[in-house]
Amino acid sequence: MDGYSIDALVTKLPGHHIQERSVVHQEETTYFLTRTEAGQNQLAVYGPTGAASLANFQGTVQEFDGQSLLLGPLSLENAAALRHQFTWLNPIVLGLRTSVGLGDRLGLATPGHIRAVRAAGDHLAPIVAQQSIREMTRTGRTPQQVMDDAMWGVFAEGWRSGFGADADHLKTPADIDSCMAVGYTFYTFDPGEHVDSTADELSPQELRAHWETLPWDRLEDSATALTARYLSHPIQCEDYAITFDEATLQRATIKYGRAVAHAAFLYRHLEQVGAGRAWEVEVSVDETETPTTHAEHVYIATELRRLGVHWISLAPRYIGSFEKGVDYIGDVQAFEADIAVHAAIARTLGPYKLSLHSGSDKFSVYEPAVRQTRGVVHLKTAGTSYLEALRTIATLDPELMRSIYVFSREHYEVDKASYHVSAQLSRAPEPSTLSDAALPTLLEQFDAREILHVTFGSVLTTRTADGHWLFYDRFMEVLRTHPEAYAVDLEAHFLRHLKPFAAWENSEAHANR
Repeated sequence: MDGYSIDALVTKLPGHHIQERSVVHQEETTYFLTRTEAGQNQLAVYGPTGAASLANFQGTVQEFDGQSLLLGPLSLENAAALRHQFTWLNPIVLGLRTSVGLGDRLGLATPGHIRAVRAAGDHLAPIVAQQSIREMTRTGRTPQQVMDDAMWGVFAEGWRSGFGADADHLKTPADIDSCMAVGYTFYTFDPGEHVDSTADELSPQELRAHWETLPWDRLEDSATALTARYLSHPIQCEDYAITFDEATLQRATIKYGRAVAHAAFLYRHLEQVGAGRAWEVEVSVDETETPTTHAEHVYIATELRRLGVHWISLAPRYIGSFEKGVDYIGDVQAFEADIAVHAAIARTLGPYKLSLHSGSDKFSVYEPAVRQTRGVVHLKTAGTSYLEALRTIATLDPELMRSIYVFSREHYEVDKASYHVSAQLSRAPEPSTLSDAALPTLLEQFDAREILHVTFGSVLTTRTADGHWLFYDRFMEVLRTHPEAYAVDLEAHFLRHLKPFAAWENSEAHANR
């Protein structure tokens, strides 16, 4: 650091801790983050008095010995100025690299996420700005806040190997617009509301009746043309021949035709508003009642491609159960056999990545998924980082954790409505039976874990009768005043997630793929 070493500058910043991984020198100016004893982060810009580099930032300025030190908030304006200064703080497209989505509902998890990625070997491509519109609504955040919180975490950890920003579970053009406006690079389309899962149960007569009502105009197709394309010959995907008879084709089209049309509609809107920018698309049909068959996967991919949609990853609904925040429920060997065919389809009709949604804590299927996709895979997580925050709080503030658990039990039956979970209150430990020291064990118990997971929105947004936050202020204060504790918990937890994916990226097989 010109003029002063970091240690010498510390004497000029009483009550501040310099976050050393954040320190960046550029020409005569040094940029870094500080943290006060109360847990408040500030941007510091240190350089020659009058330097143009300081003029772009907001804050208070101290001058000494011909040098100026600006201390400013982690504001919208300072985030924009820092991104302009350092291009590596802007999200990028990740392509077919093995990638992991690291959703952060609190805006505090990115340092721990980055440490886990770095510890796993630096080869994985992280998406650190990731939140669905549904989650933003529940937590009272905006796309800009999600982006900025992630960027400050990237800066704090000195991560310069690139990251993505996922506008997750988009359903409308307005959702796309709000995220494109702030620079997201990864757009996850969620046409799940247009999937008709009843198709799996329709009789031959009912299939024919539903077939007639399909939106052929929006699909830019006809029943005759579609039938000719699929019934004339098997579709060979490596060692697997995917065959369609009339019922299979009708069922696939009834189940997913409207979803395909909606995804194409969203894609064309994205093409318009994203013209001249770099972005990539994921299509998600995972939040449906029944699994996506191999024939249905072929239908979805073939028809999306016919309609001009280009995507980097696809999230089918796999066999078994991917519930929130817990391990895979089902036969792991059957899962591997199933995803092997999905992966062959993705290589043949793409290539594109298979995406594992609700991927948090699915430890038993990571290795099979990586092996069968040959590393062309994306893991998407979110809620598990909130649960790790609860682990940190359980250790540091047991009284708060106990109150949150009691509250979550009271709200579970209502809050679980929009999630696919199977936890039962009767199987979760009663709060009165738990000592303070035992509270962290709630994060290891299946039912308690799901109960805590799906009630996050209520925990973070409920207010008292006089308008004050019930939990939010105290919740965030614990994490902000103990950032290392939270980062350590996150790093340890996510290393378990990332090691199977990093092992492939480091392998000889990856080098030869």
